[in-house]
Amino acid sequence: MCIYEIKNKKSIEKLAEGWNETLIWSYLQGYMGTAYTNNIETIESVQIVVGDFCFFLGEPKEEIVNHKPEFFKSDFIIMVAKDEGWFELIEKVYSERAVKRERYAIKKEIDSFDKEKLKIIAETLEKSYEVKMIDEKIYNQIMNNKWSMDLCSQFKDYKDYKLRGIGTAVLKDGEIVSGASSYTVYNGGIEIEIDTRRDERRKGLASVCAAKLILECLDRNLYPSWDAQNKWSLALAEKLGYHFFKAYPVYEVNNY
Repeated sequence: MCIYEIKNKKSIEKLAEGWNETLIWSYLQGYMGTAYTNNIETIESVQIVVGDFCFFLGEPKEEIVNHKPEFFKSDFIIMVAKDEGWFELIEKVYSERAVKRERYAIKKEIDSFDKEKLKIIAETLEKSYEVKMIDEKIYNQIMNNKWSMDLCSQFKDYKDYKLRGIGTAVLKDGEIVSGASSYTVYNGGIEIEIDTRRDERRKGLASVCAAKLILECLDRNLYPSWDAQNKWSLALAEKLGYHFFKAYPVYEVNNY
């Protein structure tokens, strides 16, 4: 069965209705990602791939679930769908390689942030650390460390990141130890990615990076969207002014 790349983004807008998901917006608005279908003439089933995420829309089809885009080199992906039929196919195709997880959607409320509180959080750093906006030097550090690459990995290069992205980093002795950045971008906003080096965790560094990034976004009229991978991420989001919306299932697929 042939799988076709979708060139006309408008052709799947109806299938994407009701998805309050910024990564799908990133694709539909032409910023990032690719989409595929098994029938280019009558599009009823769709796979959208943005970053490490894969979204299934429309009628569940096994050949769509089984499809791995040629450009996608990672052996790990997070699969997201709304229809139980898609979940059944994911389990059938990937078996024990697919692990069902729960993520936490956050409400998108532009007026929920207390800027004064965020400023206090952003300034609570010990003297051995400093927080900076991501510049070319920091970007290169980020891309040369496996633990931090996701902060900027969806951009072609620094020129692209400087043009479309935004991020903050905590440095210790000139080395990045934590960061918050635009994982993806869409009209009027970003999706936040946060990473901290393992030996520097539980020191409040992620809070500092995130608070500063949120403030920078608000100053630039960008909405800093947040989707929590786990309950720790949810707790951090709520500390910064976000509000929980709902839990939802995803499948983390290894050896993709």
